[in-house]
This record gives sequence, C-alpha cells and structure tokens, in this order.
Amino acid sequence: MRVSIRLKSDSRLRGNDGRFMGEFDLINTFFNRRPEQGIGDDCAVFTPTAGMQLCISSDMLVEGRHFFPDVNSEALGHKALAVNLSDLAACGATPRAFTLALALPEVNEAWLAGFSRGLFALADLHNCTLIGGDTTKGPLNICITVFGEVPAGKAMLRSGAKVGDDIYVSGTDIDHVGQARLALEILRGNIKTDSTALESVRHRLERPTPRVNLGVALRGVATSCIDISDGLLGDLGHILKASDVGASVQTDWIKGSLEFALAGGDDYELLFTAPPSQKNALQALSSKASTRVTCIGQVSRELGLRVQDEAGLPIGKSFSSFDHFSSP
Repeated sequence: MRVSIRLKSDSRLRGNDGRFMGEFDLINTFFNRRPEQGIGDDCAVFTPTAGMQLCISSDMLVEGRHFFPDVNSEALGHKALAVNLSDLAACGATPRAFTLALALPEVNEAWLAGFSRGLFALADLHNCTLIGGDTTKGPLNICITVFGEVPAGKAMLRSGAKVGDDIYVSGTDIDHVGQARLALEILRGNIKTDSTALESVRHRLERPTPRVNLGVALRGVATSCIDISDGLLGDLGHILKASDVGASVQTDWIKGSLEFALAGGDDYELLFTAPPSQKNALQALSSKASTRVTCIGQVSRELGLRVQDEAGLPIGKSFSSFDHFSSP
C-alpha cells in the first residue's frame, strides 16, 4: 500500500489558554505522525493491493448524541476508530488506512493529547494509518472514514443468509451483549448502582473491541455478517431483509436484561450466519481469534423474526432498536 497524507483546515482555533493555534499547528502536534509523507497535497493517494477489493465505511460521533460531554478523551479517540473498524470486521476486511474530520469548539491541548493517544493506540494495534482529513471550528464532531482490503469476491455481505443457517453472535463470558446499554443507563441515572458495578461494564460502552481478527477468520465460513451497533434484533433484521429470509432467536444465552441484549446497541459484536456443517470450524477459528461465538438461532424460510424463551415459546414483547431520527 502506498499513501500520501492530506490534512487540510479552514479556520483558526483558540486554545484554552487564550492563545491561537493554527490548524496546521494542531495537526502537526497531535495527528501528523509521518511528516516525511507531507501534508500539502489535496488528496491522499491510496494504492490497494493487487487482487484485493477496497471496503470503505464512515461513522460520525456527535457530542450529546453519541457520547457525553465529559467522556474521557482517550476513550473517545479509541471508540471513534473502533466503530469504523467494526464495520470492516463485519465485511471480513483487513484495516489499512483512515481519514479523520474533526470539529472543535476550542483547542484543549490536554484533551487532544488524550484523544490522539487513544486513536493511535488502536490504529497501531491494527496497522491502520491516518492518511488525511480536515479540521474546523464548531460543536465537537468526529467523523472517520476507514479503508480496508478483502480478497476480490470474498467480502461478507448482509445478503448471503440461507434457510437452515445457524445464527451466531460474538462475545465472551465477561464481555457480553447488553452491557454497553447497561452502562449507558447507569450513566444516565436511570439505574442506581455503585461505582464498582459501573466500571465493570463502562468499557463496553466507551472502549468497544472491534472483532477484526474474527471477521477476517469468518471469510468463506459465514454466509452473512453485520456488526451490532443499533441493537441485535434490528441489525439481524437488516440481514433477513437483504437475504429475503426469516429467523427464530432463542434467549437462553442472555445474561441480564432481555431488552438491553436484544435492542440495546453499541455492542459492536459480530452477528453472522453459517451452515450447521461449519459448527466445528467455527469453534476452531473463534478459539484462534480469542473471541467466543454463541449460536442464538436459526434462519427460516418463513419471513419475519420470532423471539423465543428458554422453553421455545414465543415472547410477545416487542423490542425497538435505535434509530437516529426516531429515538429521543
């Protein structure tokens, strides 16, 4: 891969000490880690590997909508990239590079140092390079576009689920689906608990783990895949619609609140389908990727999504997943 960095800016920002810091000063201080590549070009030049296809995804994080104003900036830097890497994982793509667009109300150098530290720690873990972006003055807003590669024709899509496939979700005994929503409700003050209980789940909301290694390992095994960002049932619904199939989901695997696990969102686990014949292969690759996978249901010919209790009986309650334009 060959890259040329492009980082541009369009306004001056005042630091919290009252002095002005130009955008290029800000970029060079906190984000330009490879000065030998230059920052004066109008575009980043990106050459994909021969025989590979590019996978590209963008996510925006807005203060007050996606994170609390007082969130730890290092955790925010981690999450801003993690949610994008999770999209690559859902396609089975290997991360290669990303761009960063950042709106800031002011230059807070301590905040920026923490943000860039969390951002680059995760980027380095996945050998993903910052190749460009933009900065401006305004309400705090973070937008990352990430680029990954997958062998031509091997990307996992939402449209490949087949009747008879098993449905799986990733996670571990410690980190399970629903904990991010639990942390959110505690922070909102809707659930009363002690600080120890909050800290045991807070990382799931603020520092999610993108399942990149698992996603790559699932290529050729999973028939469809999606990451859980807006709620398990809602995201599974996207697979069912794209694949023109239905499904039944059991709940005996759920620890804690059914609502949080099925509709909570912000989990960034992988939800995927695979033929029953791949059960042994899945256990082997999940062990190699150090990420547990659990079978939670089956794909059916009958359209619609049916949720069943431990006895296999239908659960009548409906679960609404997150939607940016209908959720408060």
